Amino acid sequence: MQTAALSSVTHRIVAGAPLPFNVRDAQHALLLARGTVVADRAQLEALVARGALVDLAELGSAADQARAAPRAALPQLWRQTLARVADTLARCDGETFRGALDEAAAPALALVERDPDLAIFQILTQGAGIDTGYGARRSLHTAITASLVAQRLAWSPGEVEKAFKAALTMNLSMLELQGLLARQTEPPTPAQRAELRTHPMRSVQLLQRAGVRDADWLRAVLQHHEQEDGSGYPAGRREVCELASLVRRADVYTSKLSARSTRDALAADAAGRAMFMQDPGHPMTQALVKEFGIYPPGSHVRLASGALAIVVGRGPTITAPLVACLTGPDGQALPAPRRQATTEPGQAVVALQAPRRDGMRLPGDLLVMLD
Repeated sequence: MQTAALSSVTHRIVAGAPLPFNVRDAQHALLLARGTVVADRAQLEALVARGALVDLAELGSAADQARAAPRAALPQLWRQTLARVADTLARCDGETFRGALDEAAAPALALVERDPDLAIFQILTQGAGIDTGYGARRSLHTAITASLVAQRLAWSPGEVEKAFKAALTMNLSMLELQGLLARQTEPPTPAQRAELRTHPMRSVQLLQRAGVRDADWLRAVLQHHEQEDGSGYPAGRREVCELASLVRRADVYTSKLSARSTRDALAADAAGRAMFMQDPGHPMTQALVKEFGIYPPGSHVRLASGALAIVVGRGPTITAPLVACLTGPDGQALPAPRRQATTEPGQAVVALQAPRRDGMRLPGDLLVMLD
């Protein structure tokens, strides 16, 4: 058995999530089996301190696992991915951050490629609660959006990956402030405004300290709030790199889909209309709105039959998505969600709906069982 020190792969372990491999002692005896939940960082540090080991043969790529996993496992993989991303971004000052970031981004990109509809579902069903994970969640949702739009624009795989990582790290220096601003009801203070205006530069500095040398990536993070009319910040530039332009539009769009304490999330059609009004005719905006469509996965809709449903996939046309009915035509909840095409007039989507106040939702775990 060829082994590696657990300390060399701690970035692949998330407190509260199942272990992706077995953990052994110095004599190769099993300490913790794959799938065991590590309770907290203290438990992980205790294992490292006693010289715990892992089998090199078990260190398969998390991205390969995402590509090969049964579809029923994808929602759990998405939860683990968000937890890993949040944990990684929170430790951006550590020596292992660059490697940890690459390992956190790879499975997320693989999940987006594996099932784009389920990726969009993650964004639209982010939940009404705003917690301390807001900044990391917003970064991941922007990264998902940027990568999907880059693919639609026929960017190369390397450019798609770069768009994902630039979006994921654009707010690296202000994740806590993002969560605070999402919760507070009063306008930002002068100190908060100053922190907002300087966060692109500070995020670049964090990336450089972590060993990122990619000029395109760093430039995109620095310029992701700049606008071609010179009204952006921090430098008021008129010449903005293409990657930064994409990241900014993905950020603006996903922000509209995200609730804050002072406003509700916009419905997808309203967010799309707002993007077109603010940015008419730009090919990136057109690609973004086409990618999400009128009824993206995760949207709540009402059918011509009277049934309430949630969109689970894009259909043959932008107005005929695949849905899962949550209620019958009489409004009574169904015992289990029922998959439904909307191509026939009697089952057509007639309106977007706000999520039901009784909390009726379709978890991703049920979504993948509807095929």
